[in-house]
Amino acid sequence: MLLIDAANVIGSRPDGWWRDRPGAARTFVGRVRAAVGEGRLDTPVVLVLEGLSRTAVDEGTVDGISVLHAPGSGDDTLVSVVAGADSPVTLVSADRALCRRAVDLGAEVVRPGWLLARLDG
Repeated sequence: MLLIDAANVIGSRPDGWWRDRPGAARTFVGRVRAAVGEGRLDTPVVLVLEGLSRTAVDEGTVDGISVLHAPGSGDDTLVSVVAGADSPVTLVSADRALCRRAVDLGAEVVRPGWLLARLDG
């Protein structure tokens, strides 16, 4: 499972995302869906959205891509997904504390640049 800390990945590029958080989330989820559709990413993919970004994309699973809305802390939701996974998890995030928590639960971690290179294809 590829588990994406969407806020962290979106925030890794200073492209004005902060002016329209929902729009940035919608665009990002669309890019992930395109990358899966074009075979640049394998499923399952789980994206966690938090805050205002949750308003941009409905929760649910479509074509192996699940969107989850964090009810509170995005980090806590991501850790919960790692803890409940029944298969290996690769977390995409640069948040050091979150990455440590995920690694302690057995996840592999890759940085946002790894994912962005696949999205930019």
